Amino acid sequence: MAWIYLFIAGGLEVFWSLCLKLSEGFTVLKFTALAIAGMILSFVFLAQATKTLPLGTSYAIWTGIGALGAVIIGIVLFKEPATAARIFFASLLLIGIIGLKITSPEQ
Repeated sequence: MAWIYLFIAGGLEVFWSLCLKLSEGFTVLKFTALAIAGMILSFVFLAQATKTLPLGTSYAIWTGIGALGAVIIGIVLFKEPATAARIFFASLLLIGIIGLKITSPEQ
């Protein structure tokens, strides 16, 4: 169950980072409220995951999902450049997330 909590927390991190962008510096109330709610929920699920999973693994995967998701959202929704270098380094994030998951003592 801890892994499910962790992946939900990572998904919520992607959600709140998108809402943060859409809040335009906390000037759009709807997206500001969604960003804050997403942050709180993301931390709640991360906290639940760290009850069982190692802190370093949990935090690295959580931030990795958030970073990779933000890169993908930026490319898809905001037409940010999808250069070979960006794709390469985003792939390294994905490899790191998978590597931490498969080498975690908590399976």
